[in-house]
Amino acid sequence: MSAIVSFSTNFFISTTTNLIKPQKQTRSFSSSTSTNFKSKSIGVISMASGDYLQHSSKGKSKYLEFPYASASVKNLMLELVSMVEDRLGSLLRPCELPEDVQFYQSEIGGSEASLHIRSASQSSQIDLILGSWLHFGEVPTGGKLDISCLYTYLNSKTDAPNFIIEVIESSPTSMALILDLPPRKDLILHPQYLKEFYEDTNLDVHRQTLTKLPEVKPYLSPSLHIRSVVSPTAVFVNVNVEEGGAERMEEIVNEHVYPIAVEILKLWLDKCALEERDVAEDERLVLEKRDGLVKNRGIEIDLKPNLPRLFGQETADRVVAAIKDVFNRNRQS
Repeated sequence: MSAIVSFSTNFFISTTTNLIKPQKQTRSFSSSTSTNFKSKSIGVISMASGDYLQHSSKGKSKYLEFPYASASVKNLMLELVSMVEDRLGSLLRPCELPEDVQFYQSEIGGSEASLHIRSASQSSQIDLILGSWLHFGEVPTGGKLDISCLYTYLNSKTDAPNFIIEVIESSPTSMALILDLPPRKDLILHPQYLKEFYEDTNLDVHRQTLTKLPEVKPYLSPSLHIRSVVSPTAVFVNVNVEEGGAERMEEIVNEHVYPIAVEILKLWLDKCALEERDVAEDERLVLEKRDGLVKNRGIEIDLKPNLPRLFGQETADRVVAAIKDVFNRNRQS
């Protein structure tokens, strides 16, 4: 999918291509150990035919490869995906994307990506889970860029925040991290929402802890749209290692980023995804409108202008159409 469907703001291609100073990159990857949780089943759906499941399984397998991510980032992403599927798997339908959208490459070579979207059963308050990795062999600013991401979207049965993580690597010693529970209500108009999800949960402690590391610096996105949809506790940082090289970067991800990301996702699963909330009908209509506007706005200002220059117009049109189709079907269900 492109550069990123960022949670409720969807796709960050335009900002990520300028996010980090591009450098030479190496590949590395390893396996991960998943964390097991008991899931609270809100509703179980029936599976599709064997051929369909095989097709879906191939796409999922490609997504889970994270072939260009560093070993530590791959381990992190596999752990987060495992947590989501352990807790929510019974609520999710198989991926319905066409095979040439689940994995696609640039028309002239050099860039490739995998996209995996699983919508949820109508009985749940999950909208969809979206995962993606992207490898840009040559970005407009020069060099290479590799992005690993996971986004979770809730529907209007709840007003709880969504979850996003995006790891952007430009070299073994340089990366950026976006980690947040983007709010779905105005925090000024709803101070109790701010208190419940961000103050009482001490979410800002994670950002404060991470930015104490000398290699970690805050990052301010040039996109006002993106800055308007993230929470006040969002982790938006650049990580650049001058001493210790790739080994130090792996240490930062394993010992600092990993536990913070796992803790925030666990909070989202416990308090947002599976905790039922009382949402009045008029509030649901507002949520549906807001969620739709944020998604569509992200596509229009980030995805549509930038995806063609990275993957070619034909591929871009195919991927955008498939994503829009999923969003539209979910909105109508």
